[in-house]
Amino acid sequence: MFQTKYEINCETLSPERQFYQESYILLEGAIIEVLSRLDIIRKYKITLGDKDPIEHYKSRIKSADSMKEKLIRKNLPVTVESALSQIHDAAGIRVISTFLDDVYCIVNMLKDQQDIKVIEEKDYIHNPKPNGYRSYHMILQVPIHIQNGIRTVYCELQIRTIAMDCWASLEHQMNYKKNTPKITMIQNELKRCADEIASTDINLQAIRDMIYEIQDCD
Repeated sequence: MFQTKYEINCETLSPERQFYQESYILLEGAIIEVLSRLDIIRKYKITLGDKDPIEHYKSRIKSADSMKEKLIRKNLPVTVESALSQIHDAAGIRVISTFLDDVYCIVNMLKDQQDIKVIEEKDYIHNPKPNGYRSYHMILQVPIHIQNGIRTVYCELQIRTIAMDCWASLEHQMNYKKNTPKITMIQNELKRCADEIASTDINLQAIRDMIYEIQDCD
């Protein structure tokens, strides 16, 4: 029996490429498109003489196992069609900024993009989660130009300060240690740290604003 080219190479493909199939390219395209917009924002701000609002960023395509688990948890068909149309975080980008106003600068400039649609946003900075988690979340609908026209792909964007990212990384590690006898104490300490970090972010922003005022007066 003859095999198709895809079937021949299937064993060499990663689990993600096997699950998402040709749509994996669309997810990559969505990430590349959003990152290019972010790079333009950075260059534009620097050209104006402003500080680069982005410290660094990370991107990922959700693993096949994580996506399947999420589809099952939401009682959705475990198919690539459901993964791309019903779940909005198959493609994800995390943007790390230094100061609070950098976060909202990025948010506002992305909202000004004419062909990228913001379909959902959650401000966990002004409205943190009960455990202290803070970040700004956006779900973007990104146009991807392909041979037969334009496809729209969802991309999740998380924007947070360095301090928030440090806290979130530690909290994520705790999720794998839920059976520890000290879990309640750790959760309380994390919540306390989250509040202190939020206060520190505000203070650092105020200090930077004062420095800028002094520079403007020189």
